This record gives sequence, C-alpha cells and structure tokens, in this order.
Amino acid sequence: MTIWYDILFAVNTVSKNLQKQDMQINVAINQLKDLTSFFETYREHGYVSAIVSAKEIPSEMGIEPKFQEKRVIRRKPIFGENNNEERILSHEDSFRIDYFIYIVDQAISSIKIRFQQFELYESIFGFLFSFEKLKSLDDDSLKNSCMHLEKSLKHDMFSNIDGLYLFSELKVLKEVLQFKINTPLDILNYIKKIGSFPNAFVAYRILLTMHVTVASAERSFSKLKLIKSFLRSTMSQERLNGLAMLSIEKDFLGHLNFEDLINNFASKKARRIIFN
Repeated sequence: MTIWYDILFAVNTVSKNLQKQDMQINVAINQLKDLTSFFETYREHGYVSAIVSAKEIPSEMGIEPKFQEKRVIRRKPIFGENNNEERILSHEDSFRIDYFIYIVDQAISSIKIRFQQFELYESIFGFLFSFEKLKSLDDDSLKNSCMHLEKSLKHDMFSNIDGLYLFSELKVLKEVLQFKINTPLDILNYIKKIGSFPNAFVAYRILLTMHVTVASAERSFSKLKLIKSFLRSTMSQERLNGLAMLSIEKDFLGHLNFEDLINNFASKKARRIIFN
C-alpha cells in the first residue's frame, strides 16, 4: 500500500496540474520529465523507505512485520543434468524484483509511451518555449529551427509561416524583449500589443493553442446519462449531439444573446412570401 500511495500521489499531482485551463505545453513537458525522473530515482532508492514505512503500520498494531515464508520444493536432478543448484532469492528480494521494480518500470514505460507526441512538439516548437531558450540560440541554430518549423507546418505547397521572415523577426525580438517577459503567452501578448512580427505572432498562436490534454470524451460520457434518459431514448443522433455540445459548453453558452439567435434563426427559416 505504501508503494502504491507514493506512485499514485506523484501521478495524481501532475495529472491535476495538466488539467488546468491555463496549462501550457512547455510546462507540461517539464512536469512530465520531472515525473519520469522521480520514478527513475524511486526505482533505485525508494524501496527501502517504502518498506520501512510499511513495517511501521503493523508494528503500531502489535503485529510482527515479516514476509510470509513459503516452503521451497526442491526437485531431484535427473541423471546428466547440471547439479549446480539455482540461486534461490529470499522472499523480500523476490518481492522487490517481481513486484516493486515491475510496477515502477510499468509506470515509467506508460508515461513515455503516452506522451511521445510531446517530444515531437518539443523538437518543433522547443526554441519558442521561453525567452531564455530563444536568447541562448545562435543565429545558425535559430535559423535551422525556424526552417524546421516552416517545414512542419507546411501542407502541399502552403505553409502558415515563412521560415526566413520568422528568423528575421525573432532576431529583433531577442534584442527588444525584456527578461521579465519569458513565457510564450507573455511574448504573444507583447507581439499583439506592438502590432508587428506577423510570422512570430502566428507561430506563438499555434504553440499556445495545442492541447495538453483532452477531456472532451470524459465530459461527454458524464453528461450523456443526464441528456439521454429513458424518456428521451428515441431522439435522433443529430439532436443528441447538439444537446451534448450545449451541456458541455454551458459556460460559453451563458454569454450568448438568445434573442439575437432566435431572430437570426427565424429570418433564415421563415416561409412567408411577400407579394407585391
């Protein structure tokens, strides 16, 4: 239980941070790297502390903390077999290898597999993650990063940005930006305020609109039972999708003017014919 508590506490802490509305992808990548580093350190040094904590619980209850001993069945070797006996692990060593290390390795592997896409994002947008990172690049590295970003955002013969123009804009930004403007959001607001650097403006907008996590599926299923009840079981799929979207985006819905929506709908659906 102590091992599971340590693992789930670390995962839950990072998971809550990733679900924040203002979470940015560069912060998410750093937190996932820290979580992976924590598990790698926990794999090497966490077993001893976990066992000590686990033994304190039965000791407080007056129970002797020990691993359950099982009788080892030894097989009589057949003629011609190697008589060297296999090394038999103690129950505690067997628990550490077959249970503790296995669980931690599975956690590390799952994190790396699940967030492989973030590594791709970092290779493309990494030079825009912070002003410090941007400032540390020389001209050749910055130009290569800009051209790689243009290639990544290219579809057929069209691209959202021009790599050479972006390189020129970022060279100027490196000189005019102040160190207190460090995050991508701060840089985007600065560019928007001065009304210049169009390619940098597009690049930072794309960076900041990429989803860190997607919870739309969970929100959809949590609302589905409330919308499609037993009495509404015959509604069409189109109506169900519309009601689900309204329920999920209720915060945005609260800012809409229903009178304007009704009048707009009525003007498009009106069947009256005006005769001269």
